[in-house]
Amino acid sequence: MKENSANRATGQTKKVTLEEVKAHPEVKAYIAQAEKYLNSIGYTEHGFRHASLVASIAHNILSRISTYPNRTAELAGIAGFLHDIGNVTGRDEHNVAGALLARNILYDLRADPQEIAIIMTAVGNHEEEGGWPTNEVSAALILADKSDVHRTRVNNPDPATFDIHDRVNYAAKRSFLRVDEAAGTISLEIEIDTEISQVMEYFEIFLNRMIMCRRSAEFLKYRFNLIINGTKMF
Repeated sequence: MKENSANRATGQTKKVTLEEVKAHPEVKAYIAQAEKYLNSIGYTEHGFRHASLVASIAHNILSRISTYPNRTAELAGIAGFLHDIGNVTGRDEHNVAGALLARNILYDLRADPQEIAIIMTAVGNHEEEGGWPTNEVSAALILADKSDVHRTRVNNPDPATFDIHDRVNYAAKRSFLRVDEAAGTISLEIEIDTEISQVMEYFEIFLNRMIMCRRSAEFLKYRFNLIINGTKMF
C-alpha cells in the first residue's frame, strides 16, 4: 500500500488488466462471501461463474464492434467481473456498494482515475431499479449481465421447491448473446424447456431486464432482439 500511495503522489497510474483484478485478494473474498450470502437466502448463482461469464460477454460485445478500441472492451470486462461484489454488504443497493468497493480496489491497483470513474458508473447502473446505460462500458455490462439465464445458475437442489426465478433459469437450456455488426443487431437467443417453464413466465420476471437491454443496445446504436426457441419476441 505504501508503494501505491507513493506512486499516486507522483501521478503514476497504469492500465489495470482484468487478470490483475481477478487476482486481487479483496475481489476473491468479496465474491466468495457474497455468493455464500445469496445462496443462504435462496438466490440464483452470483459467484465466480457468473462474474467470469459476464466479464467475458461484456468484453466480447465491445470487441465485436469495430468502432471501439481494445481498451474499452477491457474496461467492460473489468466492470463485468466486479459488478456484483456489492452483494457482500447485502442485496439492497448492492450496485452502489459495488461501485464504491470497485473504486477502492482499482485505486489500490493504481488504475487511472478516469477509468475508475467509467467502471464505477457501469457497476452502479447495472440494476433495473434506476440503472441506465450512460457509457459504452455500462451498456455492455447491462447486456452481459441480463443475458446470463441458464439452469447452472440454480442453487436450489430440490425442483419441488423452485420459485419462479429458479424455474425460469432451470428451464433455460441455452442462452447466447449474438452481436451482428453488419446487421446492426444484438440478439439474445434463449432455448427454453417449456415443460419446465412457459415463455410467459420469462417475461413475467425479466421484462424490465429486456427493456434495459434494448436501451443498452440503442446506446451502442444497435437494435436489440430477443429470440426464444427460434421465435423473435421483439
